[in-house]
Amino acid sequence: MNPPRPLILPLLGAALLLLPARLPAAAPAGIEAEAAAGYPSLDKLYKELHAHPELSLMEEATSATVASELRAAGFAVTEHFGGFGVVGVLSNGPGPTVLVRTDMDGLPVEEKTGLPYASTVHTKNLSGQTVGVMHACGHDVHMTVFVGTARLLAKAKDRWAGTLVMIGQPAEEMGVGARAMLREGLFRHFPKPDFAVALHDSASLPAGTVGLVEGYHMANVDTMTITVHGVGGHGAYPHLTKDPIVLAARIVLALQTVVSRETSPIHPAVVTVGSIHGGTRPNIIPDTVEMQLTLRSFGDDVRDHTIAVIQRICRGEAIAAGLPDSLMPEIQVKDEHTPSAYNDPALTARVRRVLTATLGATRVKTIDPEMGGEDFSEYGRTVEHVPLCMFRIGAVAPDRWEESQRTGVSLPALHSSRFAPLPEPTIKTGVAAMASVVLDLLGPSSGPAAR
Repeated sequence: MNPPRPLILPLLGAALLLLPARLPAAAPAGIEAEAAAGYPSLDKLYKELHAHPELSLMEEATSATVASELRAAGFAVTEHFGGFGVVGVLSNGPGPTVLVRTDMDGLPVEEKTGLPYASTVHTKNLSGQTVGVMHACGHDVHMTVFVGTARLLAKAKDRWAGTLVMIGQPAEEMGVGARAMLREGLFRHFPKPDFAVALHDSASLPAGTVGLVEGYHMANVDTMTITVHGVGGHGAYPHLTKDPIVLAARIVLALQTVVSRETSPIHPAVVTVGSIHGGTRPNIIPDTVEMQLTLRSFGDDVRDHTIAVIQRICRGEAIAAGLPDSLMPEIQVKDEHTPSAYNDPALTARVRRVLTATLGATRVKTIDPEMGGEDFSEYGRTVEHVPLCMFRIGAVAPDRWEESQRTGVSLPALHSSRFAPLPEPTIKTGVAAMASVVLDLLGPSSGPAAR
């Protein structure tokens, strides 16, 4: 399969990628020392963010905090860009432009970690339901590392030249935040990046380590609704009906062949039926059944093929059940599509060299691709074809990670009500890692004029 963008990079980006990764002036020990020195105030910030999460498209106070931190570090800041998006720009003479992104939204999860700074927030979601809110995916870690990186790089302007664009993105969990910022003109109103980098915490790596994968690392994610029609009636007279519950069951079974028999074994794909609802009483055969699915893949061709096969299966099963064309299943693929995320191989190899030089080879892991979604991918799918790299930072207490490896007992995963990153080593490692990567990509200062 081809990657989701041309292999030919923009001329400047290609030339810069060919340059060998350099050690920043303060790396490796210096960058980690700087990250450690800035940690006390970051610890306070992290706990405040953790205790006060906000849902997707509702990140008003969170975005104001991110904007305030960037402004205090010396960035020119634009707020309310693409919703509650924040853009900070720090120019430091001629050179490359590097974009660093953090997400900001929490999840509708009631926290059960028992931490002294645990979220107790309850709020109404966009549908008017009262829900608990938690940073169950670690976006509080991401924002804290983001702020620490901004502070460190702003103080280190004598060590780099170019333009640093740092964005706080809303609504990652809904898969719409990046698209909103791009639609509003992120690459038109602000400097176009030569590279875009981000990080994500990991619930399966020990704190103090980082992980990378070249190429596809996160999946296409689509949500599909299938409305199965039938002819309802009394449970005592099934021969006078066309039972949509039976038809839905046949469709669910047939969908198991989409991956096992319709997709090449070397191309990952997942089809999950996560919800099925139909009927009101045991003696009534209903007119309709509704099913909700998620579809996951890496290649866009696999995604398109999966959707087409599901459409064919649904129609075929309905025909076999004797339904007329007017009662064929209705299939809707929702607009909340998250495209697969592709780590540019050349950029990722360069990032790996920098992280290895900064942290040491034993702390830099090669990880597997995942079938979760991440809308950071959107920044590499525009006409600018910006090379992307997202790496992982371990967030699990090392002793708990070792116990899990020994016993086989799973740790709380991302999106779990019990997911609790170990803040200090996670944040310190994240700041040191991201700052060293950005320093390398920006390039060295040419002297006092760049300050």
